Amino acid sequence: MHHLTYGLQAFWFQTAPASPLGGYGGFLMPLAIAGIFYVMIFMPMKKQKKQQEMMLASLEAGKEVITTGGIVGIIVNVNPDTLILRIRPDNVKLQVARSAVASVVTPETAKVDDKK
Repeated sequence: MHHLTYGLQAFWFQTAPASPLGGYGGFLMPLAIAGIFYVMIFMPMKKQKKQQEMMLASLEAGKEVITTGGIVGIIVNVNPDTLILRIRPDNVKLQVARSAVASVVTPETAKVDDKK
């Protein structure tokens, strides 16, 4: 009976095999995954947000824009938080939040839309 007890104790208290990274293996792997996640997800989102903020800051009267709701119009007046857009063909004027602008229509964008 003692042989069985010693055998179970030897099995129970055996040490884990050595990791090639040493004692830091359990710490480095999640850190590496977090780093990869940051580079692939957060950096592009941060870059896109910065571009959006720059685009919103550069809005001025006369530019043609598309809102997040899909409304296409020309900026008539710019206020700190809002814009007045003139919508064709009836020249209806709408007041929209500056943050609702999705993009500025450029000549290249208009050419692509015309080809569709």
